[in-house]
Amino acid sequence: MEENKEGLKRVLKERHIQMIALGCAIGTGLFYGSASAIQLAGPAIMVSYLIGGLFIYLVVRALSEMSVFNPVSGSFSTYAYEYWGDFPGFLSGWNYWFNYVAISMVEVSVVGIYMNFWFPDLPVWVSGFILFLLVNAINLINVRAFGEVEFWGALVKVMAVIFMILFGLLIILFGTGVGEPVGFGNLVNYGGFMPNGIYGVLLSFVVVTFAFGGTELIGIAAGEAEHPATTIPKAVNLIIGRIVIFYVGSMFVLVTLYPWNKVGLEGSPFVEIFMKLGISGAATLLNIIVLTAVFSAYNSCLYSNARMLHGLALQENAPAFLRKLSSNGVPYAAVLTSSVFVAVVVVLNMLMPGRIFGYVMSIATVAALINWILILITQMKFRRHIGPEQVAKLTYKMPFFPYTNYIGIAYFVMIALVMMTMDDFRIAIYLAPVWLLFIYVGYKCKRKTVPGK
Repeated sequence: MEENKEGLKRVLKERHIQMIALGCAIGTGLFYGSASAIQLAGPAIMVSYLIGGLFIYLVVRALSEMSVFNPVSGSFSTYAYEYWGDFPGFLSGWNYWFNYVAISMVEVSVVGIYMNFWFPDLPVWVSGFILFLLVNAINLINVRAFGEVEFWGALVKVMAVIFMILFGLLIILFGTGVGEPVGFGNLVNYGGFMPNGIYGVLLSFVVVTFAFGGTELIGIAAGEAEHPATTIPKAVNLIIGRIVIFYVGSMFVLVTLYPWNKVGLEGSPFVEIFMKLGISGAATLLNIIVLTAVFSAYNSCLYSNARMLHGLALQENAPAFLRKLSSNGVPYAAVLTSSVFVAVVVVLNMLMPGRIFGYVMSIATVAALINWILILITQMKFRRHIGPEQVAKLTYKMPFFPYTNYIGIAYFVMIALVMMTMDDFRIAIYLAPVWLLFIYVGYKCKRKTVPGK
């Protein structure tokens, strides 16, 4: 079995890579967070997801250009370290790790809300704890086990979204057999297509941004892909079509089926809308699906997190014990260390049920913005580092470089500015400088304790 230079096994096949590309992205941000995004933008949420998806696609293309050229696990931090400098590598690695701890916390927090659909008296922390134990067990077996579980989990999500879209279109166009066709009136009948104006759409970009977090995981998986030079480009090239089908298509069905201003926040809007339409069987099925989505998203996030932490240790930017691998090539020390921090949310949900999700989502969104800006800058540094001759030989290039990099950076900075106007997200922006200072202090301490670093 082929290994990469870090000792990890190259066992992830093309089908694994393609589903991993969707694994962390199609999760809570779409199945739960979309409710608040719909309340902000109304039917124009479709435009928000389309525009947001285009910018995330640029980030993935930038990362994938480097991943195809130099496929390593923990790639994001490694590239910043090699092509930009010591501190950017340290910053990008630890911020990425922190981001996925926060995203994992979001997934663990929301699973209890879905379980309350059937068991309204079940404490949310109990469901989160069960999910926590199950995902950790899978990630500690071997990477092939992770790849298989993620493939089937993501496949269930994909098929479910396609089913929901097709079934929704059937109701919109032809009715349910006992009712009249819904038609398209809900797109304009409640304040118009853009009821809260351009500002409402701008606000929705914040929630949409969180929903797309994790798409860049495809670059992290390159270090354990069997044939990264072919599998990574194929997976990335399919992303833009999937954005249109899964995100824009599902939002079109939701806001067409049901008045946007009546979508609540008690659970997944996918489940809620079908319940209110009187189609309880579809609602029950969709609730099973969103539970699968949470499981799959957390599974992908823990995988990514552990590989990043392992990569940091190889750079001597994290404690040496995090380099340890099991006999199956699993960075078990990194898996367990990341999980210790994620476990904090189980305790918080026990102490403050129902209040954690929003705070953690805002923190994860800010960390994601920092990650994506760093990726776009690192890719520019990468081009400069390898020189014109190597750039000409690249087989998978960032389109319209460097203009797309600058436009992407400007977009993500705009998102941060919009967050400052939102009560639920403002605190995360204020805490960001504190977090960056903390990383800088950690870097300076590391420089003093590790010779030559």
